[in-house]
Amino acid sequence: MKRFVIVFALVLVAASQTVLVAQEVQGAATAASSEAGSGGNSAVWKYFAAALAVGISCIAGGIAVAQIGAAAMGAMSENADLSGKALPYAGLAEGICLWGFLVALLILIL
Repeated sequence: MKRFVIVFALVLVAASQTVLVAQEVQGAATAASSEAGSGGNSAVWKYFAAALAVGISCIAGGIAVAQIGAAAMGAMSENADLSGKALPYAGLAEGICLWGFLVALLILIL
């Protein structure tokens, strides 16, 4: 429960910082979008969605790497031959962060 409260607080802080940055960018985006004819409010949500994609995926990847790393170290302490087999699992957990970053790039580009 304590971990959930800490993660929730970090997500709220990241979201509030994203909104503040998005409000600063909104002035420039509104000027550019008024020339293009689209609404300026969509730019705020675009940046907010990209920040959530990266933030949540990196938090989840960090939790996964922590769990896998602890289990891998425990397994390697019993049998040193397992070190090569545990490494790909840590790489898969780190890939979660990469996918979040790619989704954020797609959100910002499209």
